[in-house]
Amino acid sequence: MVAEPATELAVRLRDAITRLNRRVRQARPVGDLTVTQLSALTSLELAGALTPRELADVERVQPPTMTKIVAKLEARGLVQRTPHPTDKRQVILSSTGLGRDILGQYERVRDEWLAARLAELTPDERDVLSHAAEVLSRIARN
Repeated sequence: MVAEPATELAVRLRDAITRLNRRVRQARPVGDLTVTQLSALTSLELAGALTPRELADVERVQPPTMTKIVAKLEARGLVQRTPHPTDKRQVILSSTGLGRDILGQYERVRDEWLAARLAELTPDERDVLSHAAEVLSRIARN
């Protein structure tokens, strides 16, 4: 078997990852969290705590946009503000217990959807994807 040129593989792989990611994101519990709100909540959970500016930077949105997102999450009890330890003009944002529970629900639904799709594959296909997951993780670390 002749290896596919890296540039062609990059296009096919990027396209497949994008479509799979979009489909996994669509698998979610009944609720009214937007993709943007869910992303911000996930970023807070992964980081532990961030200032609003740091969260806006991570999410690649303007601070006024992040202010609106945080206000909605805070109103639902999913995010909490605490005073910044060294700069009293700022606050630190973190997810609440309820926020972590909601994220867990979203992750479970997405994992269940993906596991059901993987169960439809042959054992050999799942082995290929297992190896691909290791390789993709290695690429993501670079």
